[in-house]
Amino acid sequence: MLYGGRSGEHEVSLASAAAVFANLNRGRYEPIPIRIDKEGRWAIADKPPTAVSAAEVIDQARLDAARPTREGREVHLVARPSQETILAIDRHIGTSKDTGQAIVTGLNVDVIFPVLHGPYGEDGTIQGLLELANVPYVGAGVLASAVGMDKALMKVVFAQQGLPVCRYRVVLRHQWERRRPAVLADLAGALGFPMFVKPANLGSSVGISKAKDEASLSTAMDLAGAFDRKIVVEAAVPDAREIECAVLGNDEPAASVPGEVVPSREFYDYEAKYIDADSKVIIPADLAPGSADEIRRLSIEAFQAIDCAGMARVDFLIARGTGAIYVNEVNTIPGFTTISMYSKMWAASGVDYPTLLDRLIALAIERHAEKQQLRTSVT
Repeated sequence: MLYGGRSGEHEVSLASAAAVFANLNRGRYEPIPIRIDKEGRWAIADKPPTAVSAAEVIDQARLDAARPTREGREVHLVARPSQETILAIDRHIGTSKDTGQAIVTGLNVDVIFPVLHGPYGEDGTIQGLLELANVPYVGAGVLASAVGMDKALMKVVFAQQGLPVCRYRVVLRHQWERRRPAVLADLAGALGFPMFVKPANLGSSVGISKAKDEASLSTAMDLAGAFDRKIVVEAAVPDAREIECAVLGNDEPAASVPGEVVPSREFYDYEAKYIDADSKVIIPADLAPGSADEIRRLSIEAFQAIDCAGMARVDFLIARGTGAIYVNEVNTIPGFTTISMYSKMWAASGVDYPTLLDRLIALAIERHAEKQQLRTSVT
């Protein structure tokens, strides 16, 4: 299990990993917890993750800052096909028999489960490394991970596939910094207020703001630009309902019953998702049968549009007045605690959390076996 990571969603990843670790069937699996710290160092954790929520992780992080704890053995993935997938390094110092040399142990793992959210984990970078190592891994491949992380490119793909998306603009940070008045005028004219401003390559609603006028739009652009060089600005869907649907599978994916998020704040931002206790979820969502079926159909189409595999959560916005449905985004490694929307929607669809983990691992092995059948030479 890989968790943590260098992204702004580090704490969410720790909470997701704790749930996965606690629910893996020990009769079938021997999990190895590999934590990636915020500086990008990999280590076999001294103890597995235990926090059940991002808020609890944040509280624990404050304590750790006061009394830092040392992680276990440093590890490195072998970036080529090998019987030793991972090298664990012990750097012993201070014993009479110590030679001053590191002790290296090779580990051969059957499958890697990246429980990573955001950049350097959900965006294709880790997936590319795992492809080089030729090891099975849970979830989307390089292409789907990259497209699923980049909200701007994702919308291009969705539009090409004929999926309904709301009006939007993409602004590069250097454009914003050099032509602020012109950018503000263009956005106001093209999209109108209110609008949502987002870093293109981040999740968990980090860096997202709702802009209601030019002053708040300027502040929102600065915030989003602090997280990414590419900023996505979307026209707000009037009186929107936030609907989500979980997808599971490889070539023949299935969709769960949809769920609805009723945020405790004006929209489902980071605090509403992980800190406040007042946000509500309704599963199944209160939708007309035709709308629920359409959400499930569009979820599978969005999943396939980016060539996804394993799992994804597809988020939608529905205008209350007209019932118009808009595909908002695909999350290729959604929040994965036992109370996250992805797992709860599958639980409501008859797939409990341990079974969901079994299915994801089986899908990873299935996809890897299929890849091994490909020719790698013309002779």
